[in-house]
Amino acid sequence: MTHTFNVFPDLLSFALIAPFILRIVVGLIFVNLSSLKLNKERAGWINSFNLLKIKPAGFFTGLLGIIESVGGFLLIIGAYTQVTALVLGVISLCEMLIEYKEDSILKRDFVFYFLLTAICASLLLTGAGLFAIDIPVL
Repeated sequence: MTHTFNVFPDLLSFALIAPFILRIVVGLIFVNLSSLKLNKERAGWINSFNLLKIKPAGFFTGLLGIIESVGGFLLIIGAYTQVTALVLGVISLCEMLIEYKEDSILKRDFVFYFLLTAICASLLLTGAGLFAIDIPVL
């Protein structure tokens, strides 16, 4: 029998709380981002889509804002977590690549989108965790 060294082995029994924390935080971030896309930063996003030659820019700005809003709320309540994390992760990855290619287009920086993509990937692999509609199977 092998033993691994862990400084706080008793905390491992709370492992399902970690995805819960990540899910709530990233859900709130996406709700905030969608609010900005649909209101305060809408003109900037329309301009960004026009620069990227994605038309009609107004439609896609609204669509992206709605997807992020619905996705954020689904993460907060823990419904369809893995599918939602996949969709939002792909969106974050695209925004990260745009930021990497042309940093003047988007308002946030590369590290922000990289972190969102990593959290979405983690939720895709771990599931919703505790306190969710998606029930973890043990």
